[in-house]
Amino acid sequence: MRIHVAFTPAEATPSPVAVVVDVMRATSTIAQALASGWERVYCAPGIEEARSLRESLGEGLLGGERDAVQIPGFDLGASPREVREPRGSTLIMSTTNGTRAIVTAAQSCETVLLGSLLNLDAVVSAVRERGEDVVVLCAGWKGLFAIDDAYCAGRITRGLDGERTDAAVAAEVVAGAFPASIDGINARTYGPPGLEDDLAWVSQDNLLDVVPRFSRMVDGTAEIVV
Repeated sequence: MRIHVAFTPAEATPSPVAVVVDVMRATSTIAQALASGWERVYCAPGIEEARSLRESLGEGLLGGERDAVQIPGFDLGASPREVREPRGSTLIMSTTNGTRAIVTAAQSCETVLLGSLLNLDAVVSAVRERGEDVVVLCAGWKGLFAIDDAYCAGRITRGLDGERTDAAVAAEVVAGAFPASIDGINARTYGPPGLEDDLAWVSQDNLLDVVPRFSRMVDGTAEIVV
């Protein structure tokens, strides 16, 4: 098994297996939603794609953010705490970084899983079972490196056995630099204040035992199920 980390979507490479990571907050929120009883989450790269899909489906709640602020007219933001109780079967999300990274991975990788600290061990086990080359794709922040995603990527790769690229080794160095998950998340320098409750939530290790996975493309969005 070859283990690689792409620190931004621009560095994404084709691979049999991809694990997309956007700790703050898309992949954490999607994992929470599916664990809480939502049946599917559609990941839209843009706001108009999300609105168009809801119109096409005739159902679904819109959730998302831009620069960590809920999109005007959307039913929900992008907080995992908002999706703990299902308000329907379908959630349509568009976020600043994460949903775009998911669509990017779906275009070039055979199997796409979503990882976070909330479902860390479950994702590691799923990748181990496949036994194929894997790339951990960090959503980053507006195309740039984000230390919180790199920290989570390193936590994932440390649980895998295989040949590591330099990028995977670097991610594991980042992961080893912080004694607790909250420290790795708080090391980030981007994002507005006021997200302390979400920071505390997404930094919980192994709260969930679900592995969200890409199912199919629907009108330019990536459908995620378990």
